[in-house]
Amino acid sequence: MKVADVFHVKNPEVRALHLTWIAFFITFYVWFNMAPLASSMLKSVDWLTADDLRLFAICNVALTIPARIIVGMALDRFGPRRVFSVLMVLMSIPALVFAFGNTMTQLLVSRLVLSSIGASFVVGIHMTAMWFKPKDIGFAEGFYAGWGNFGSAAAAITLPTIALHMYGGEDGWRWAIAQSAIVMAAYGVYYWFAITDGPAGTVHRKPRKAVALEVSSWVDMIKLILWTIPLVGVLAILVWRIENMGYLSATGAFICYAVIVAIVCYQIIQILRVNVPLLKQGVPEDDKYPFNSVAALNSTYFANFGAELAVVSMLPMFFEETWSLSATAAGLIAASFAFVNLVARPMGGLVSDRMGNRRFVMLSYMFGISVGFALMGLMNSNWPLIIAVGITVFTSFFVQGAEGATFGIIPSIKRRLTGQISGMAGAYGNVGAVVYLTIFTFVTPTQFFYIIAGGAFISWLLCIMWLKEPESGFADEYQVSSVDLQIEEEERRRQAAATS
Repeated sequence: MKVADVFHVKNPEVRALHLTWIAFFITFYVWFNMAPLASSMLKSVDWLTADDLRLFAICNVALTIPARIIVGMALDRFGPRRVFSVLMVLMSIPALVFAFGNTMTQLLVSRLVLSSIGASFVVGIHMTAMWFKPKDIGFAEGFYAGWGNFGSAAAAITLPTIALHMYGGEDGWRWAIAQSAIVMAAYGVYYWFAITDGPAGTVHRKPRKAVALEVSSWVDMIKLILWTIPLVGVLAILVWRIENMGYLSATGAFICYAVIVAIVCYQIIQILRVNVPLLKQGVPEDDKYPFNSVAALNSTYFANFGAELAVVSMLPMFFEETWSLSATAAGLIAASFAFVNLVARPMGGLVSDRMGNRRFVMLSYMFGISVGFALMGLMNSNWPLIIAVGITVFTSFFVQGAEGATFGIIPSIKRRLTGQISGMAGAYGNVGAVVYLTIFTFVTPTQFFYIIAGGAFISWLLCIMWLKEPESGFADEYQVSSVDLQIEEEERRRQAAATS
């Protein structure tokens, strides 16, 4: 696939790509619609405080992690068209409640529920994999993610203007947020009728059971359990932060911790229920896949997307304080980290397609991230500002490119498990953000950059040891196993029985 092909909108796969990145763009626009309007909210609602908004910011990412896992399971069962449409329509409800909420409870709960919209990313990843062949998937996924992810920056740029000049008054922020929610719901309905799960004749490969990821060996099952625990366990960090801020009592925190432990235990039980019978029966050789590759990609997304979410939140203040800039100037410079997304992430996928070796591209990007953040750790007020900006853009280029390269590999690992693997890797990006943001409260910006560089380097080492080049990574079609054909035949029989 060439870059110029994205303008050929009459091609069904290109049209599907544009419909899907726009859906992702809108969901991220709604997800990040609070921060740009924070000052307007404080002026309009006299009982709100800055600490309340910090709490809402924590809630804004709280349920994204479990939601990505649940959505990943739903994808493999119902397909991306249904899941994306339903997600957009349902999430418009808490967005509207937040827009017109008049109590602390309404705002808090609605923001917490709305955080589930962050799972939209993995839906589009799955849809794009349904439409594009393995040899083109890197660029397609990168373009989808890069342009869709820009919805967060678009919200920061446009929402204050909409609130202040289009609506105006004390409640302008409410109508601006409500407008974004209504647009999302409308597009969710449109998306249901505008697209299909792949071209005509596409077979939607489904796992036998969607409640847990299938693995190929007993050792892999143990690894899956170990990698599953942090996905929900990390929520304990959020509970701890909320309790320390005084918004949650010790009893409430204990209840939350107990719920987290219960959910982790439930997930482990589901993993055992799905995999023990399959492993006892024996997994055919042609159906096995390397779980180590999944683990390696979990680590890359922890280290690249997790770092991005964390750095974006602290970069404006870092530039403002280090070079004595105005808040506006610092914000514009820091925005360069996000703007690179439009080019670097599609390029990461494109390079992954063109190089003929997705593993090498992944390793190169992760090593570049570690070098870039190490250089940012060296930056201080004695450095020329232009050099600091250049290093920031350089680092962002590798961060965004690595994100594109990660999802250039995932669809080729195991076709019928793409939704679950995407959900797991995507969730680890949010785990990284929670961990890094928590660490940032205890260290200086310089130390923070070094820590992130170290995380990227560790991921690079894990990729060297664990990541394998996908067998069908550059083929015209995804690899189909004997189990895939068996599941397809069973589904055909069920449909025939239902219609007879």
